Amino acid sequence: MEEKKAKAVIEAILFTMGDSVEVSKLAEVIGENVKTTKNILKELETEYQSDERGIALIWLDDAVQLCTKPEMYEYLIKIAKTPRKISLSDSVMETLSIVAYRQPVTRVEIEKVRGVSCDHAINKLLEYDLITELGRLDAPGRPLLFGTTEQFLRCFGVKSLDELPELNPVQLEEFKAQAEAEVQLQLNI
Repeated sequence: MEEKKAKAVIEAILFTMGDSVEVSKLAEVIGENVKTTKNILKELETEYQSDERGIALIWLDDAVQLCTKPEMYEYLIKIAKTPRKISLSDSVMETLSIVAYRQPVTRVEIEKVRGVSCDHAINKLLEYDLITELGRLDAPGRPLLFGTTEQFLRCFGVKSLDELPELNPVQLEEFKAQAEAEVQLQLNI
């Protein structure tokens, strides 16, 4: 397929899907290899970076998505409903952090780290599509395994989990000590 046609096909697919599409699937559709498809996508990305364009191409691991440029938001809110703002409580955010850094992780493992039940937090994160069920652990009871989603990457402005900030070992020890102190306090009450 000639490059102009391939760009048009990719653009149509990404626009219509409204969600991310794996580069390998795009390559399959246009009849090219992944490397050539990535080059075509990089050209599209460069074209979209022009000031005259209102959309951008974002990379999410091995997938791409068309999205509106952030500077266009003020114009969008004039015509569209204001998007629902997700507000995460401290306990939900703690649970999300545990899933992000330890995935795949079970509910029991999360509760062990937090020291308290996390049913509400997990349900909220599933509702907001920030985490998903990845399958079941091959262990007694076959507990569910949880991991983050592409929505998580979009919400936190990272392209892959590798871009998450490093955990400071000293802070990590302080957090563990605080959690253990809270558990002891609850046991003594």
